[in-house]
Amino acid sequence: MNILIGTIVIWVGVFYAWQRLGRTGQRGEALTAAVELLKFTLPRIGIALLGAGLFAELLPQDQVRSVLGKEAGFGAIVLASFLGPITPGGAFVCFAISAGALKAGAAIAPVMAYTTAWALFSTSKILAYELPLLGGRNFMLRFAVTWPIPLLVGGIVYFLA
Repeated sequence: MNILIGTIVIWVGVFYAWQRLGRTGQRGEALTAAVELLKFTLPRIGIALLGAGLFAELLPQDQVRSVLGKEAGFGAIVLASFLGPITPGGAFVCFAISAGALKAGAAIAPVMAYTTAWALFSTSKILAYELPLLGGRNFMLRFAVTWPIPLLVGGIVYFLA
C-alpha cells in the first residue's frame, strides 16, 4: 500500500510540474531530457539486477548467513559499516551487492548499514570530489560528525526487524 501511495504522489507531482511548464518548448525539452535519462539508466539497472542475481548465486549462503545473518548480531553491522566505504564503483554496484547479499541470506540490518556507509563514505567520491573540492579539514569535520550513522542505522533496523 505504501508503494501505491508513493507512486500516486510522484505522478501527481509530475503532472503538476508538467502543467506548470506551460505550452512553450519547455515540455518538449523536459520530455527529451527524461527519455535521454531513461535510455542512460535502464540498461544499467538491467545489468545491475542481472549482476546481483549472479552475485547472489556465487556467494556461499552458509558463510553469508554466519557472517552477515541475524545470528551474527551487531558484529555483522560493524563489518558491513567498514565494507561499505571500500566498495568500488557507483550506486549500481553498491545496490547490486546489497541485493545479492540479501538473496544469499544476509540480514537486513547489516545490508542497511553497508548501504548507508557506502552512501556517506564512498572512497571514490571522497578521493575524487570531496577532498580536492572541499579540503581535508571539511572532510574530517563531516567524518567526525557522521561516522556513527551507519552503525546507528544498522542498530535501529536490527531492533525493528
